[in-house]
Amino acid sequence: MTTVRGQFPDEQTVDGEFARQEDAFRSHVVPESSAPFPAVAGRYHLYVSLACPWAHRTLIVRTLKQLESVIGVSVVDPVRDERGWAFRDIPGGTIDHANGFRFLSEAYAASMPGYRGRWTVPVLWDKVAGRIVNNSEDDICRMLNGPFAALAPGPTPDLFPPALAADQDALSARIYETLNNGVYRAGFATGQRAYERAVRRLFATLDELEVRLAQSRFLFGPEPVETDWRLFCTLVRFDAVYHGHFKCNVRRLADYPNLSAYLRDLFQLPGIATTVNFDHIKRHYYVTHTEINPTGIVPLGPVLDFLSPPGRDRRFPA
Repeated sequence: MTTVRGQFPDEQTVDGEFARQEDAFRSHVVPESSAPFPAVAGRYHLYVSLACPWAHRTLIVRTLKQLESVIGVSVVDPVRDERGWAFRDIPGGTIDHANGFRFLSEAYAASMPGYRGRWTVPVLWDKVAGRIVNNSEDDICRMLNGPFAALAPGPTPDLFPPALAADQDALSARIYETLNNGVYRAGFATGQRAYERAVRRLFATLDELEVRLAQSRFLFGPEPVETDWRLFCTLVRFDAVYHGHFKCNVRRLADYPNLSAYLRDLFQLPGIATTVNFDHIKRHYYVTHTEINPTGIVPLGPVLDFLSPPGRDRRFPA
């Protein structure tokens, strides 16, 4: 049997399944001033891609926790090549506001000489230590909600309520496995069985969530928590890129009345729409993934409506 080269060959199993690499940097910012990485305003910088759902979630949490003046942000160019994520100082381009790097790989090299993995976003950078603290979106979101929250100018929502911890962890894990990473397992699969297995699991989860969201405005009640935002970052990209580009085309998200209204509900909450950039999203997926889309043509559609009233606040009054 001929082995088909995948988008990331080092993260491809023998049966053609995509197996995502582990995050290499897992240090934590903590409240204590004597710690190696204390929570201090202005010390840390976030490197993100507006195209990447993992990085997008950290940007949303930074917005919800009112940390814009506490942690700076630099956005990479959406088109990634063999050199990795880049900063391009051109009209409409992006620059690194913290270090003046041209490529995100420079941050990895400065932090771990000889690093051999993929250069991924998001990255939480320490400007004092001159190194990456953490490149796990899960860790970064918890730090933004935890030790950094004390630096916010006002009260903010708790995205990890202790009373929900066990149930939230369980649902987040399922959403990660079958949806967040599931779309990539489908899109990057190089074997028919691996692809079909991922797609079936993906739509089984969407079907379950459609039923769940018939009972409450958000996943755990009247207010969104971090699990809602991890789901949002996949749903908002679904019809634009995952349905066609990643062949997740059993149904469109628009075919799910509750999920599509829920998506609009989250999109219309204050500050969220400004974190969504469909130009970056579509150019990244359709231009960067040359094994999937060798022509690099970016489709004009689909036409997406995120602004029509979702009506879920009236359906599920607090």
